[in-house]
Amino acid sequence: MKKVLSFAMALAMCLSLAACGGKNNTPGQSSAGGSSSQPGSSGVASSGQQPAAGSDLEYVKGKGALIVGITEFEPMDYKDANGEWIGFDADLARAFAESLGVTAEFQLIEWDSKVMELEGKTLDVVWNGMTLTDDVKAAMECSNPYFNNAQVVIVKKDVADQYQTAESIADLQFAVESGSAGQEILDEMNIGYTATQDQATALLEVQSGTADAAVIDYLMAAAMTGEGTSYADLTFTVSLNDEQYGVGFRKGSDLAAALNEFFKTSYADGTMQQIADTYKIGDKLVEQK
Repeated sequence: MKKVLSFAMALAMCLSLAACGGKNNTPGQSSAGGSSSQPGSSGVASSGQQPAAGSDLEYVKGKGALIVGITEFEPMDYKDANGEWIGFDADLARAFAESLGVTAEFQLIEWDSKVMELEGKTLDVVWNGMTLTDDVKAAMECSNPYFNNAQVVIVKKDVADQYQTAESIADLQFAVESGSAGQEILDEMNIGYTATQDQATALLEVQSGTADAAVIDYLMAAAMTGEGTSYADLTFTVSLNDEQYGVGFRKGSDLAAALNEFFKTSYADGTMQQIADTYKIGDKLVEQK
């Protein structure tokens, strides 16, 4: 009888300990049942919005830096002879950071990972000639549009006369930046391509002959191809769409509203126009109201 009672008591104790351990080790929960602060967690609620108490604006001010996700993309983000990041987006991001009383820190990213990096708080903003597609607007808190753009076809100059219509490019093998608006268009057109790390690599593929053509942003094509550039033997032909650029933050971020106000002020006082004119793209600037 004593053995039976001892066994029952031991069994009850094991079950009690197992129940306690199970609660504390539930993935994604603290012992109180709330969300845990796991590495890479954005702190975003299941609704896709940040908790009411969370303010990206105060978070950025508190750490004294705005981490800006970019790729090399002339004339928006690229390095000068001294290795400093310049370009329309880089200059304007720096001015916006200064308006918040913080510094802008630029971080090269894989374009496909931009949303994940925002949510993991390794970035505060994606500011890199980003097309406002439906997918982008669904995944991020986006600013108002600030630039008009298009996706254009890049080919070698000596064959450009053969590729002046959308129909004429159907059998070409393209290079296109992974996760870009250009890739979406080629998918819609059912045209074959090789995905590249960025648009600059797509240009290099065409120049080296490993791709027949590329699809890149008009603003980049105008700055980086033709006479006096590193891609003097390349040119752009067919325009495949019309689009606009915006800046992306974490979903629910109050930094988007702060940036829209900054856009209005800097457009009204001529700052945006002056920076755009510096990079010879002032004609594509969207009026900020």
